[in-house]
Amino acid sequence: MSATRPRIVEALRRAPVAALGLGLVAALGQAPFGLWPVALAALAGLTWLVARAPGPRQAALVAWAGGVGHFALALSWIVEPFLIDLRAHGWMAPFAMIGMAGGLALFWGAAGAFAGWAGQGPRRRALGFALALAAMELARGYVLTGFPWALPGHVWIGTPQMQLAALVGQYGLTLFTTLVVALPLLLPLGPGRAAGAALAALMVTGAGFWGALRLDAPMPADPDPPQIRLVQPNAAQHLKWRPDMQRLFWERLLDLTAAPSDPPPDLILWPETAVPWMLEQAGGALALIAEVSDGVPVMLGIQRSEGSEVFNSLAVIRPGGGVSHVYDKHHLVPFGEYIPFGEVLGRFGIRGLAAQDVWGYAAGPGPVVLDLGPRLGAALPLICYEAVFPQDLRVPVRPRWIAQLTNDAWFGDWTGPYQHLALARLRAVEQGLPLLRAANTGVSAVIDARGRITHSLPLNVAGQVTAPLPPALPPTPYIRVGDWPVLLVLVAALAALVLTPRRK
Repeated sequence: MSATRPRIVEALRRAPVAALGLGLVAALGQAPFGLWPVALAALAGLTWLVARAPGPRQAALVAWAGGVGHFALALSWIVEPFLIDLRAHGWMAPFAMIGMAGGLALFWGAAGAFAGWAGQGPRRRALGFALALAAMELARGYVLTGFPWALPGHVWIGTPQMQLAALVGQYGLTLFTTLVVALPLLLPLGPGRAAGAALAALMVTGAGFWGALRLDAPMPADPDPPQIRLVQPNAAQHLKWRPDMQRLFWERLLDLTAAPSDPPPDLILWPETAVPWMLEQAGGALALIAEVSDGVPVMLGIQRSEGSEVFNSLAVIRPGGGVSHVYDKHHLVPFGEYIPFGEVLGRFGIRGLAAQDVWGYAAGPGPVVLDLGPRLGAALPLICYEAVFPQDLRVPVRPRWIAQLTNDAWFGDWTGPYQHLALARLRAVEQGLPLLRAANTGVSAVIDARGRITHSLPLNVAGQVTAPLPPALPPTPYIRVGDWPVLLVLVAALAALVLTPRRK
């Protein structure tokens, strides 16, 4: 007994370290790596560690350590915005990384604590962790304005299994993922474990087969689709607002807008905050845009003010230089576009990284649909990371397509821009709508209603691409019911786990 106890204590000490490593490996399932089999194996290992933990406290620590590893690698791009102006904001970078990884990992730690409390025995704890982790990841999309980035379910983006999002959305994909990795642990040792692994493989294969069939199904025919031009000026963030560089980027935008193409565009998209002047002061610039576009409307990102408030906005410039539509971004980035308790923190020099005003941007009233006429149809505008939130795409009138204007130069060159693109693909699948994104430094892309990229401009390249607007599909089951089915399943399953008598 005395010889066994030190080994148990040592194993408990090593479990969080092993969980940290497994979390790092699990992050390899996210874009741009896409190593989903590796991610599944790592998540299975983490689930096993949580299931073997002797109590809620140890299970929470193990799960939290796994979350720290996962988010530290998956969200390593979070330091990039603080390096744009190194002298002013560089000191915040390590705090941002530690705070983001450690803070988001608390959701995983809470799932581990529930698993350790919900029952005795590894199988019950494995099931509890699978259900609770999916529930906590759903909560992560809403708590404190939400941040549903790098979910376990995102490892399927780019695979046929991604098509499940048309049925259950990204949180249903996450529940599917956590159950798949837990299945081998839910049955007894020996043949039971083999049967569980076989059932998990069958679930993955079946979802992939169904997804492949959906991808091969014919799209609705459109003999004369409207042509959309995406303009990518490649304005590096540390140069974007420099007075000596603004003219270069401005002329680049105009040249790319005026470039000839056959067929010509019916609409031109510029990226987020592409125009370096406020909307109410840009009359001459807007007239010049209308002139070089040769009468083609231009949808662009621009800032505007209204009284004491400043908005990160999108405007549609019609022939003659007038403004036909305006949309104000409503889901702002905390500490990026606005500062919580800004009136207090602003006195200490802390301000939103992307905002030109000390207090940050003001939030718009909410999502809107822009009627762009009979040829272009109704468009749902999104600015930057609004495409991360499926709830931001819920509007009473179904649009014909989705337009995303973004400035991914904030996310660096390694993982951030590709993850943002991947999430836009998932929104297209959930909605059954094409999504066209114009990104300042890339990746600008035309995405069809099944999440496939049909045309794109690579990262850190200036250029334009003119492409037909892909057809829309009928409303998906996910659009009709949202996240309610997944939420109800999770609540019922967690309640059943809690109410079922626990045995030693």
